[in-house]
Amino acid sequence: MKGFAVGENARLSAPGSAAPETGTEDGRRGAVVAALMTGTALAALDGTIVSTAVPQIVGDLGGFSVFSWLFSGYLLAVTVTLPVYGKFSDTLGRKPVLIAGIVLFLIGSLLSALAWNMASLIAFRIVQGLGGGALQGTVQTIAADLYPLKERPRIQARLSTVWAVSAVAGPAVGGLLATWADWRWIFLINLPVGAVALWLIVRHLREPVRTGAAPSGGAALRSRIDWAGALAVFGAGAALLTGLVQGGVAWPWFSAPSLALFGAGAVLVAVTVVVERRAAEPILPGWVWRRRTIAAANLALGALGLLMIAPMVFLPTYAQSVLGLGPTAAGFVLSVMTISWPISAALSSRLYNRIGFRDTAAIGMGLAALTLAVFPLLPYPGSAWQPALLMLVLGAALGLFQLPLIVGVQAGVGWSERGTATGSILFYRQIGQSVGAALFGAVANAVLAGRLGGTGDLDAVGRGLEGEGVRRAVDAAVDHVYAGAAGAAVLALLVLLLWAPRHFPLLEDPPHPKAAPPGT
Repeated sequence: MKGFAVGENARLSAPGSAAPETGTEDGRRGAVVAALMTGTALAALDGTIVSTAVPQIVGDLGGFSVFSWLFSGYLLAVTVTLPVYGKFSDTLGRKPVLIAGIVLFLIGSLLSALAWNMASLIAFRIVQGLGGGALQGTVQTIAADLYPLKERPRIQARLSTVWAVSAVAGPAVGGLLATWADWRWIFLINLPVGAVALWLIVRHLREPVRTGAAPSGGAALRSRIDWAGALAVFGAGAALLTGLVQGGVAWPWFSAPSLALFGAGAVLVAVTVVVERRAAEPILPGWVWRRRTIAAANLALGALGLLMIAPMVFLPTYAQSVLGLGPTAAGFVLSVMTISWPISAALSSRLYNRIGFRDTAAIGMGLAALTLAVFPLLPYPGSAWQPALLMLVLGAALGLFQLPLIVGVQAGVGWSERGTATGSILFYRQIGQSVGAALFGAVANAVLAGRLGGTGDLDAVGRGLEGEGVRRAVDAAVDHVYAGAAGAAVLALLVLLLWAPRHFPLLEDPPHPKAAPPGT
């Protein structure tokens, strides 16, 4: 697809404009957006909704020793499929990929509700995750297709709000359903909601007829699926992420299972590189790293995923163990991020239209680094308003950081590359979260072990260890984690300033082919 670079402050209508990009009418766009928001809510909810229902699930199915795979299996499946679905949406179209993802997610939900033991429930959660990967990546791509550049912050802010609120509300919803109904309703509730989203997409989303020049020029465009590359990416990601997630938890870091997984992952990464270099339409094309804008965004958003582990995983433990708050109040300390993040994201366009995508993201990450660095300086034991205020500022900072990068990357590629580019940056953000969970978990456990005589870890604290010594140990451990998160923020800032171009190239696509008639 051809195009030309224009200034960042230009008003663009072709890339992502409603009519040329999707063929939807204004009246249909609202229905499609409602479906996208519903799909986002489902994917976010199912990442956290199971957590408070674990006692009931284990009491019914058994399998306490492996219940952590209810979370890990789902998140691993989502992560490794993001680049695959991104490429598929470029070659096959957004609509069939999103429909397939919703159907797979609903099948996984129904089977999870019918699970007869823990092993079957874990397997069906993985099926859910395979569909959740399509929901997470394709929704972001369609949102960029539906709206022109100047309007994208609005839809992205809506999606961010839905995601944040759903993720935070997940544990509460799961607890209510498990307590007042049955844990199986956690999965059954997805069916009617998902069916509505599926109907809206089938009925209202229209895509252009896929005709035109192939990227290489000359021949008609052919959708050549890189199945070997998809399997290689899936295998490499599954091996490495399983090693990161389970290492130090299910087995020691330098045990045979860890070494085997990391060794197999390294071999599969090498196989992936060889396969992708030979593929006509690779799942992970080389241009996602050759283009400075996308490469810098990959690394910066990977650092975002890493640093987000500090508030998401460790702040609730800090609030309960150090501040003495209950679960609800501890959740509020974290949830204030969901207030400032979408507001900041929605307003970010006013800033990046003036100073550019890179500098806006750099301001956000610089503020995030300062905020994270202040956390270890809080007084002991302190008051709940202090970390809550920091999380309010952190949410505003990260809203300024993430959205300009996503919008900037999507605006710099044509329709036929937008799914791949979006899948790439989301994939590396998820990778960052997995690395952060492993890295900061090891740091926290090491600090606790040193303070508690070699016997402490976060799991032990969660099982009810009390006393002033434990409180101070948890405080020190979380302080170290936040210092590490501040370091990750500094690295992201350096990547933006030293690697990312100051002015992101924006692509103006030629008009799309005539849209397909309704019903196709």
